[in-house]
Amino acid sequence: MALKLRVVDLDGSLPDQKCFASRLANGRAKIAKARDLGPGLRVMTSRKEMARFCDRLDVSFGKVRKSENDTEVYFYGSGDYHHLTAALIARTSEPITVIHFDNHPDWCSFPSFSNCGGWVNRALALPNVQRVITIGPCSADLVRPELQTANLSAIANGRLEVFPWRAAPSRVWRRYPDTVCGRYVSGEIRWRNLADECWNGFLDELTDRLPETALWITIDKDVLSSDEATTNWDQGQMSLDQILGGLERLAASRRIAGIDVCGEYSEPKYQHRIRAALANFDNPPRKPPGNDELALNARGNARLLESFECLLGSKVRSKTMAHA
Repeated sequence: MALKLRVVDLDGSLPDQKCFASRLANGRAKIAKARDLGPGLRVMTSRKEMARFCDRLDVSFGKVRKSENDTEVYFYGSGDYHHLTAALIARTSEPITVIHFDNHPDWCSFPSFSNCGGWVNRALALPNVQRVITIGPCSADLVRPELQTANLSAIANGRLEVFPWRAAPSRVWRRYPDTVCGRYVSGEIRWRNLADECWNGFLDELTDRLPETALWITIDKDVLSSDEATTNWDQGQMSLDQILGGLERLAASRRIAGIDVCGEYSEPKYQHRIRAALANFDNPPRKPPGNDELALNARGNARLLESFECLLGSKVRSKTMAHA
């Protein structure tokens, strides 16, 4: 197994971080220069812009993963680009289960075009995606989810699971069946709150019932508290140690087919004014962070990279020794 580190430079937030600059300089990472595409992809995008993005990936990294022994790891900037995960997943055809760490469920079915609040539905439409499991939301997206066009039907049929870190019950109009992530009681979905559970116990349960497929891990760092990351969005309450512990358990239970990470802070730049207006309505722009706040992201990325290299590298060594 070989880790293929890919830096997709859409907004300038990544290449100057020491952990990426050193790996790019010594050939341990490749870069797709795509800042010209960034404004057209931010928050929402058209089919034409998405096709341009996919073409840029093909030119920069090749059209497909060369071997199932390779794990591609993508870092691509702000969480405003999280809908690109569906395009990254589409670069592999093998059956996968998606593990999604995020402060937002990204489950909205409106608008129908590709956007960062609805990419989970795009992923579920891919023929190779068996299930999406979302871990960590604390956001207001869980308030009156039907009004926000949340895909609760996918939760009811088991293809989508959402495990909030902390969330009040969601008022709903329809009656929904009880699932592994919540119960219907008197017009509410009462979610399991992972903050009130044993994290290791939850990981035991999760790994025991995962489908027998490889995993795709997608991490939006807004799932982390503001003590550990600085993003363009409201942030959750998980710790990086919890994420890293979860990755270790998941990597021990299944092969990792791919990983993508977003959640940097970058100045929002949009292709059209109407796109900026819609984005600002949903997520009012924040005050630009200082250097100390931005340094949180660089430290977090360095720890993530070390974890990925250790976990995937140890599996390489174990596999090699088993066949020696």
